[in-house]
Amino acid sequence: MSAAPRKPNLIESIAMGGASCVFAVNFTHPIELVKTRMQVSGSGLGHVVGTTFRNEGAAAFWKGIVWAWGREASYASIKLGGYAPVRDAIGAGNKDSPFYLKFAAGAITGGVGSCVGNPFDVLKTMAQANKGEAVGLAQLVGNMYKDQGMAGFYRGLSANVMRACVLNATKMGCYDISKGYVTDATGWTRKDVRTVFCSATLAGFFMTITVSPFDRIRTALMNQPTDKKIYSGFLDCAKKTIAEGGVMSLWRGFVPIWARFAPTSTIQLLTIEALYEMGGYQTL
Repeated sequence: MSAAPRKPNLIESIAMGGASCVFAVNFTHPIELVKTRMQVSGSGLGHVVGTTFRNEGAAAFWKGIVWAWGREASYASIKLGGYAPVRDAIGAGNKDSPFYLKFAAGAITGGVGSCVGNPFDVLKTMAQANKGEAVGLAQLVGNMYKDQGMAGFYRGLSANVMRACVLNATKMGCYDISKGYVTDATGWTRKDVRTVFCSATLAGFFMTITVSPFDRIRTALMNQPTDKKIYSGFLDCAKKTIAEGGVMSLWRGFVPIWARFAPTSTIQLLTIEALYEMGGYQTL
């Protein structure tokens, strides 16, 4: 009788989470760029895609990909890879564990990860929103440090932490819970690709609903010019955004956000589950 697969430790799980996220972002980065430009400009999906392609070429959809790799290797590796060890540590590792504990595990890893990855998030957002000639890595970092010092790399941190807590709590909590419902309804195992796919797709939909307002405010905060401050903080940005475009403007870019979240969650979770299994570890 073979021994049951062991659970990966925190470092092993974070490493596999980082690999999954860096792999996935190569496919979803163009969607993220379109979403960011829609939020910044207020233009529609077709207009943003058309003008970006016409004025800057196909390669423009991967603007900021280097910063995206850094973000995924730091922030996303912790929020995805750290979830299972933290979930188990707080006693939420069983299928019938309370949902709020699973959500808490996701919020903890999402919040910690966002603090680590915030500089990459700021630089990625600025690179994606830039519609002119691409700015070099050294120049972008240099301009930010010269104008705002180290604090510039952490602007929008409060919005980013709140967004990450809500996002990862929804993503990992809904994914974990959905796997239970899917296996009960279909008879598939928890590690079956079909179970992972269905659960990840459901998680992506609920993520879009809960995260869109935080994503909108975070984008506005992070895309401020390096040499001036338009918003004093999260609440000021939210107030001005609503005053300018109404409450529903907080969900601007909903379609591309969902179009990004659904495949991103699916690719990330399919990949990390495959890496767990390849390494002989217990899956999520």
